[in-house]
Amino acid sequence: MTKNEEISAVSVPPIMDAALIARGASRLFYRNGVAVQTEISLPNGRRTDLMGLNEKGEIIIVEIKSSLADLRGDQKWTEYLEHCDRFYWAVPVHLAAEISGNKHYIMGRCGLIVADQYDAEIVHPAKLVPLSAARRKADTKMLAHISMRRMMQLLDPKLTI
Repeated sequence: MTKNEEISAVSVPPIMDAALIARGASRLFYRNGVAVQTEISLPNGRRTDLMGLNEKGEIIIVEIKSSLADLRGDQKWTEYLEHCDRFYWAVPVHLAAEISGNKHYIMGRCGLIVADQYDAEIVHPAKLVPLSAARRKADTKMLAHISMRRMMQLLDPKLTI
């Protein structure tokens, strides 16, 4: 390996798969009484990376970004805000500064989670912006129904639900 190759290899952050970030964030939420599901399709056609409920019934959505290009290319994330009480970004450590220093991504409302495949930490708590009662009821029912269907398929993989 040449000296330039060594420098290049050191300066490029490792790529972390979104599934590994989801696992670390899920462990954080589990410890804090939040039950989450992955890949939830919303009525507006968007699909969340993680969506869950805490013990108070608040709905939490997490958008996972594993690379700078993925983060910068996301123009749809604000469409999640109408479906949650709290919104978080979950990123590997090398992207944390890109989000925390950029008002476009935080907007006074969004939280930041730094995660890896083993665990995660809330670096910036998400602000609570309560949903309307009707939206909360509809989204909670949707999330519960999806979760139960997934559990049924785990119990009986031959189900075609």
